[in-house]
Amino acid sequence: MLKTQLIHPQILSALARAGHHGSILIADGNYPASSKKGPNAELVHLNLMPGLVTCTQVLEAILSAAPIEQINTMMYETEGQYALKSDPPVWDEYRATIKAAKLKLKLEPIEKWAFYDAVATPDHILTVQTADQQRYANILLHIGVRM
Repeated sequence: MLKTQLIHPQILSALARAGHHGSILIADGNYPASSKKGPNAELVHLNLMPGLVTCTQVLEAILSAAPIEQINTMMYETEGQYALKSDPPVWDEYRATIKAAKLKLKLEPIEKWAFYDAVATPDHILTVQTADQQRYANILLHIGVRM
């Protein structure tokens, strides 16, 4: 029997094949998952209906199963019509989930187009497409080494 919270066979299989520096994208429901992924990435659809499942739920499951050394979020606009004055609410959910997993990692935002570039590398091994409807909910996890 598995001891992790994660029990999805396809996601577990991808994590088992991943090595140090492999990256996992947890994508919100608006992310162009079919076209913005690395050449070696597997795509898993968990978007049942709006809001099921969420990026935070997938983050919790993956953190229970894989050693993560870095977490990037997609930077939001700080100027113009769609500018946000503070971090998106979903980032507070991520911080709470990371803390609950007893990890001392910080969210490291990167600009939108740089985020797409970071996803499109050969190290990108998995995208989990969720049905999360929150803005700026995309999160990129980088696998570390198990101590």
